[in-house]
Amino acid sequence: MREYATQMEAARKGIYTKELKNVAEKEQIPPEELLPLAAEGKVVICANKNHTCIDPQGIGSMLRTKINVNLGVSRDCKDYNIEMQKVMEAVNMGAHAIMDLSSHGDTIPFRRKLTAECPAIIGTVPVYDAVIHYQRDLDKLTAQDFIDVVRLHAQDGVDFVTLHCGITRKTIDQIRSHKRKMNIVSRGGSLVFAWMCMTGNENPFYEYYDEILSICREYDVTISLGDACRPGCLADASDVCQIEELVRLGELTKRAWERDVQVMVEGPGHMPMDQIAANMKIQQSICGGAPFYVLGPLVTDIAPGYDHITSAIGGAIAAASGAAFLCYVTPAEHLALPNVEDVRQGIIASRIAAHAADLAKGVRGAREMDDRMADARKELDWEAQWACAIDGKTAKRIREERKPEHEDTCSMCGKFCAVRSMNKALAGEHIDIL
Repeated sequence: MREYATQMEAARKGIYTKELKNVAEKEQIPPEELLPLAAEGKVVICANKNHTCIDPQGIGSMLRTKINVNLGVSRDCKDYNIEMQKVMEAVNMGAHAIMDLSSHGDTIPFRRKLTAECPAIIGTVPVYDAVIHYQRDLDKLTAQDFIDVVRLHAQDGVDFVTLHCGITRKTIDQIRSHKRKMNIVSRGGSLVFAWMCMTGNENPFYEYYDEILSICREYDVTISLGDACRPGCLADASDVCQIEELVRLGELTKRAWERDVQVMVEGPGHMPMDQIAANMKIQQSICGGAPFYVLGPLVTDIAPGYDHITSAIGGAIAAASGAAFLCYVTPAEHLALPNVEDVRQGIIASRIAAHAADLAKGVRGAREMDDRMADARKELDWEAQWACAIDGKTAKRIREERKPEHEDTCSMCGKFCAVRSMNKALAGEHIDIL
């Protein structure tokens, strides 16, 4: 029998869990330094007690920035085997978390397969699954139905659940009067909004929040407070709807901490570059330093097919300014369910953004690989460069497809290579160019 219900309670009792010790080793941080951060809620260790194969990760602004990958089937793309292939590819490429956003079919076997076999953190959005699980239209579902699905996901071993607790019936009037350009673009947020409009009832995730906290405490599930009013275009960034919801999420964060339940807070969205840093600071202040989980931010609205790039730009700024967790975006964003290559491109872009931010923040050990790469490039050691690269396979393929005449050069510079010339000059050797 565990002496604690959650990782947060353990930290507050001074108990060094095996998960916390594991995270401390990965982050090159003493366990006694990590423990108070977990106790305060500034670091979360998402680890449902039923997810026994998990490779624990810490999420917090002072740790290495983590990457989440969204996957799952839809009515138009129904093959769970392909989704499992994407899952394993994502894990092999360095994803720290997988969110199952399936919206079709029997979701239970896939979710249980994830928590039985996948070492990454597993997240879900229970409101998606409610309609599928009960096979009833949205307005036929009850508040208890939603709560029961949260419990089902917790029992299945899900490490974090995204719950759109921050919108209330007041939000309905606000959305109607504020005249946002894109209204609500959060899929889960729109479902909760629609349910409130059709039933006349309060948001069940807000009204029955204490009951949900009891479930999360029982299974050690981290709550990811979803931002239903996140901006879906630049014009809606930092507006009244977004900021008022954030204030409510700050209140809900404190209520969760009172029950020793870990919390992450979700953030924008689409946002101009000059607003991102300020949004990160506002969230840290309102939410007491709870880890910020950002969906991008996408810094322009006009790059469909390249939104992994617009997201990486925003994600790097966000993480350098205090965000802890980046949700990847693929080239298929706004267009289609991503295929395996889209997933790969999205992960690489997010990993570059996360690493760039870690360098800027001075996260421990973040620059070690960059320094090794510099050494390898100075020595023109190609194999060492592949080993240092975020995507060494692609780097090696490009060089092999365009082989140079001389091995100590590349096909860009040839014998005009600055590195080659400097190495020879400093060694007192003749520098042959022609």
